[in-house]
Amino acid sequence: MRLRTGSCLCGAVAYRVEGEPLRVGLCHCADCRKSSGSAFVFFALWPRSAFSHSGEVSTFAGRSFCPACGGRLFCLQEQAVEIRLGSLDNPPTDLEPNHEVWVKRRESWLHPLPDARQYTEDTD
Repeated sequence: MRLRTGSCLCGAVAYRVEGEPLRVGLCHCADCRKSSGSAFVFFALWPRSAFSHSGEVSTFAGRSFCPACGGRLFCLQEQAVEIRLGSLDNPPTDLEPNHEVWVKRRESWLHPLPDARQYTEDTD
């Protein structure tokens, strides 16, 4: 079974996730843009049972981050966890987005991913 690890910028919070993600995507919503400081967020969703973490996290609006360095890491849901893929220890070169959400807010200079399902807002 595939094991991926990740951490915040200062290393105070670490996590691991087992197996392959349920889906991989880009989100262009206003909240993701604001919280990331970028034009979109690159994320993947795993079952909650495949995830564990160590270290203290702070959470705002469902988004967990390191209270020391502010590094955004994951969003814990009841049945799933959404990992910010930029926080993985190794680049996620094998994970290609298969859907884009909130494309109505995608920057005009960003082109749709050709093999990804497109959602005007959230997924159905």
